[in-house]
Amino acid sequence: MKIFIINSGSSSIKFQLIDFEKKNVIAKGLCERIGLDKSKLSYTLGDKKSTIDAEIEDHAEGINMIISILIHPVNGVIKDKSEIDAVGHRVVHAGENFSKTIILDDEKIEKIRELIPLAPLHNPPNIIGIEAVKKHLPGVPMTAVFDTAFHQTMPEHAYMYPLPYEFYKEKKIRRYGFHGTSHFFVAKEGAKRFGKPLNEIKMITCHLGNGSSMAAIKYGESIDTTMGFTPLEGLMMGTRCGDIDPAIPLFLQNTQSCGSEEVNMVLNRMSGIKGISGISSDMRDIEKAAEEGNERAELAINMFSYRIRKYIGAYIAAMNGVDLIIFTAGIGERDIIVRERVLTDMNFLGIKLDKEKNDGVFGEFGEISEDGSPVRVMVIPTNEELEIAEQTVDVLKNGNPK
Repeated sequence: MKIFIINSGSSSIKFQLIDFEKKNVIAKGLCERIGLDKSKLSYTLGDKKSTIDAEIEDHAEGINMIISILIHPVNGVIKDKSEIDAVGHRVVHAGENFSKTIILDDEKIEKIRELIPLAPLHNPPNIIGIEAVKKHLPGVPMTAVFDTAFHQTMPEHAYMYPLPYEFYKEKKIRRYGFHGTSHFFVAKEGAKRFGKPLNEIKMITCHLGNGSSMAAIKYGESIDTTMGFTPLEGLMMGTRCGDIDPAIPLFLQNTQSCGSEEVNMVLNRMSGIKGISGISSDMRDIEKAAEEGNERAELAINMFSYRIRKYIGAYIAAMNGVDLIIFTAGIGERDIIVRERVLTDMNFLGIKLDKEKNDGVFGEFGEISEDGSPVRVMVIPTNEELEIAEQTVDVLKNGNPK
């Protein structure tokens, strides 16, 4: 069974073609700058990498290019597009409409469209990608796998904000959480490595990258997560501020003559690691500068690590303990320094880091806690595309959730 995974952005399409039985990526790539100048399609077929520079006017044309590459008579990886058995779309926001992966039809696409006010930057391009694939692969079953769905198990006291209740009832202002596909994937993998069923383990998953979030997963269900109504809440990130005093944006508007768009730009694009360091949003650049004595770079690393530590403590309290902590995504999987700063001197919570083990784990699975540590700590590479494929196959076998 071959599953075509699509992740559509406003001017891009990320894709993978997965042989589900073999858990093998047959092809992957990125179509970027769609509708702009210097658009291109970069892709890998098997072990061959290529790039095509072309004028790509819209997502429909991008999908057509991708499919043409896949079925190319000389270099293609499938003979015909009829070999594509299903398409799994990453969709950012499900609101309260969906708590599981769904099979897409016109009615459900319209329900996703209704959620655009909650995700104006993400859901529109997701829908464009769905419509583009629908045009080129008519009759092929498609699913939507939502970033927010996994966190729909949060209890009311965790997802509600202390605002006038009418804001929730009328505007659906509440905490939704994101990165759910990644959190769920590594939680399942962690349970396998731990040697117990997922529904018997308390764990904290740390998805740390340019966008970062954490989740408290109690017996297989997300009971809390750091991102909220938008992906801006929670941890300090590459360019996002994370948790701040909500009066600060008002202060900026009143004292700096900033409009809402300018404030939004500050909070989402000019803050976080980049804003503190003044260097970059890439932690590799920050750590290099810190090694050379840059004090602001050192401060950025310390702030980033400290906020993760705080949430670990909070989530242990929320779950009355923890069995397993997982680090994943670009920083979580590869940044030895951040992991060490987060976990050092947490013995009183049963978290005992093995520095030698930590130093040896880079971009692959590894257990980095001391042997016999009451709380086990693992690094587990995430694979959101495989999770989308697995959920797609599952829902096609079992039908739409009730």
